[in-house]
Amino acid sequence: MRFCRYMTKDGARYGVVEDIAGVDTITSSMPGPQLMVSQYGIPERVVLPEPDKFEKVEIPTALDQAVTLIPFPVVSKIICVGRNYAEHAKELGNDVPTSPLIFMKPPSALLAPHGEIRRPTALSQRVEHEGELGVVIGRTCRNLTESDNVRDYILGYTCVNDVTARDLQKIDGQWTRAKGFDTFCPVGPVINSELDPWKGVHVTTKVNGEVRQHGTTADFIFPLDAIIRYISQIMTLLPGDLIATGTPAGVGPLVAGDMVEVTVEGVGTLSNPVVND
Repeated sequence: MRFCRYMTKDGARYGVVEDIAGVDTITSSMPGPQLMVSQYGIPERVVLPEPDKFEKVEIPTALDQAVTLIPFPVVSKIICVGRNYAEHAKELGNDVPTSPLIFMKPPSALLAPHGEIRRPTALSQRVEHEGELGVVIGRTCRNLTESDNVRDYILGYTCVNDVTARDLQKIDGQWTRAKGFDTFCPVGPVINSELDPWKGVHVTTKVNGEVRQHGTTADFIFPLDAIIRYISQIMTLLPGDLIATGTPAGVGPLVAGDMVEVTVEGVGTLSNPVVND
């Protein structure tokens, strides 16, 4: 199932997204995913509504004509994987890592589809795009082992743009400032709960219609199950947490007036304009 969160005259709603004659279209409304908590109030898992709870909308709406929102707004943390494509590591002059290289973005960096990526021109002169497959956690997990099926802990998959102030990344050495500005984590517009990245899913980034990046998750240095197990050994992953799984080669600069699009096969396209802050 693919679903989105979008704005209507009655407020935010969740919608089922289907391909109608080649156009992603909101065809039904659905109850919001339910966050289940323990008797102590600790988040445990997200439960998606059953199809019999869906209601056909009176007038189907093309997804790109809707005001789409961050698809799952409950996010305690954003964990990113660096240099998970060998060619991307090489293009920046870095060695291929021997274990997953992780860093974090603050939730305040989240940006909805069509929201403006703001270049912090007072601090950075080199802001770049990094299109990625995003993974939304659906069930609390910690210390996963080889015997645990990581698919049981995933709510679904989405598009992410790990926007980066490359000049600050090089200056600082550590990446919090370069990755953490407001608007530096566009995400959406939909979540696909049935995607299979293990089979290889194409990830493409375009700027002003020109392809800048293209890769497939089959080229991951560290497969998704290894990534999630690794992170879970360090920190508890909570329902709604977002993992950005790494970007293919071809990262490049963004300037005011650009339109950047990240497309994940089977998910959709995340589009955001770029402005100077």
